Amino acid sequence: MLAKEEDTPEGVEPIEWRLLTTLAVQSFEQACEKVAWYTQRWGIEVFHRTLKSGCRIEDRRLGHGDRLEACLAIDMVVAWRIYHMVKLGREVPELPCDVYFEEAEWKALVAYSTKNPVPPEQALSLREAIRMVAKIGGFLGRKSDGEPGTETLWRGLQHLDLMTDVWRVMASGP
Repeated sequence: MLAKEEDTPEGVEPIEWRLLTTLAVQSFEQACEKVAWYTQRWGIEVFHRTLKSGCRIEDRRLGHGDRLEACLAIDMVVAWRIYHMVKLGREVPELPCDVYFEEAEWKALVAYSTKNPVPPEQALSLREAIRMVAKIGGFLGRKSDGEPGTETLWRGLQHLDLMTDVWRVMASGP
């Protein structure tokens, strides 16, 4: 199947994909459907890389298939959360971070990142929170770095989990 971009700006070479498939393609609509499926491939690759590298699912030595299956189910939710956070942060960065983070999470994050024990009453933007988490995970945030990816986020989220536990203990008082 050949898919070629139409109506490209002058001087820009059109994108051209030659896709091999075992699926039947007998109409233009079916071809468009297969191309749409292919456009999702990169997201699926990122999700699986997060599952393998971030959650380290291949390193699990649980002995039984049922244990591995239960662990995989949890790790898949974690990998999805990280992938979804990256995607939302890029597509709708102005959303308040409380659509993704619990109040204790974002308050602990802000207190740690700003070195101020009194966080703001209102949640920051999702982009600000994601960048704070990523910086904890090793993201440098230089002008040329672009937006953080899944790897620095999963590293940062591991630390945020402990910070949030400490925040909750401190907030509960003596």
